[in-house]
Amino acid sequence: MKRILLLIFLLLTACSGERVKPPIDRTFQDKDIPAQESWNSVVTFSDSGKIRAILYAGHIRMYPEKNETLLDSSIKIDFYDINERKTTTLTSKRGRVDDLTNDLFAIDSVVAVSDSVTITTDEMMWRNKDRKIVSDKFVTILSPKEKIQGYGFESDQNLKNYVIYNITYITRRDTL
Repeated sequence: MKRILLLIFLLLTACSGERVKPPIDRTFQDKDIPAQESWNSVVTFSDSGKIRAILYAGHIRMYPEKNETLLDSSIKIDFYDINERKTTTLTSKRGRVDDLTNDLFAIDSVVAVSDSVTITTDEMMWRNKDRKIVSDKFVTILSPKEKIQGYGFESDQNLKNYVIYNITYITRRDTL
């Protein structure tokens, strides 16, 4: 009987030590967690019942407290005219939407293609208020007639009327 009491005493004293606490990462900020997140998403934008654009994104993260939505894993946006015909396709590796203005910033390997013009740059913004595509970065424009390069660009979203503000290179397409 004394052995059993001694064994119980040893077990109780062995279990009464300090508890092991797991380490806590205090650098983690909960504001880095998106309020909403989706993968392989398709978002359709319409105005007065007509399709204006369709956005395809591999990954979307919404941050309401920052008023922004981050897009990554390849972005593709098809723009449509008033008759719902697809006029322009814009692609990039990632992007950001200002949720207050609904302006879209396409970032990294940006390519905008219409039926007659191809534009490449590192960054481009689609401005919601006037439906224009603008960039202050280096751009290259290929049209059936010419190749133009320069800094600063503005166009309608159909790429029909465009301006390069600081042209650095221009040549006829048949000389390329």
